[in-house]
Amino acid sequence: MDDPLTPRSARRIPAPVIAAMIVAALLLGLLAGGVSKVGSWLFGSGPDPQTVATSALQSMRAQNRLVPFVARYVSVTSSRQERFGGLVSAERTLILPGDVRYELDLSKLGPNDVKWDQGSSTLEVTLPDIELAGPEVDLAAAREYGEGGVLGAVTDAESTLDRANRARAVADLRKQASGAVPMSLAREAGRQAIERSFAMPLQAAGFTNAKVVARYRGETKEPPEYLDRSRSYNEVLEEAAQRRGEKR
Repeated sequence: MDDPLTPRSARRIPAPVIAAMIVAALLLGLLAGGVSKVGSWLFGSGPDPQTVATSALQSMRAQNRLVPFVARYVSVTSSRQERFGGLVSAERTLILPGDVRYELDLSKLGPNDVKWDQGSSTLEVTLPDIELAGPEVDLAAAREYGEGGVLGAVTDAESTLDRANRARAVADLRKQASGAVPMSLAREAGRQAIERSFAMPLQAAGFTNAKVVARYRGETKEPPEYLDRSRSYNEVLEEAAQRRGEKR
């Protein structure tokens, strides 16, 4: 696990660079994996889509991890310490921003997770769930407020409160990152990245009508239902007229 207090200067390669590396590796892997099958492609019925997908899978697994989504959060935490029945006290507040990476462990993709459906010309990919990495806190942007007063002068209350605030802030940043909305955005970004990465070698091999559908483990095969759909002005008028007609 990454050190949560790692400064931002130690961040990994940006997601767009990693994605470009994956695409390049996929194409190279496709060429390397297809050398032994050139004869059958030239004199046979053409490339096999499952073979193309397997070559792409091997190249993708070599990249280890994909970072499709990165988000920044800010935590505000306060800690208070009292002594002698509240006669003396100290309070400190910490404002701590941090970045969280949403990663896909590509090494968890196995041959059974990539299946070609000949009837619908669809490559079905089953993905492992998104994993959180971080937070990588921005210590340069952190702000601490409050005074120890008498208690801080005679004890280590300030340093104790600062340690407590930092631990709580890191936990709070991860809690924010695990929310339903950011996790949904990260999963969709990961899904799209994987679909593009498999679609490119298939299209390069001549399967221009091939579709790639990526799903996370546990997801159903049914398409998502969009409950909130905008309607045109004419649709609203027609619906209103229909309701008036039913009341007559």
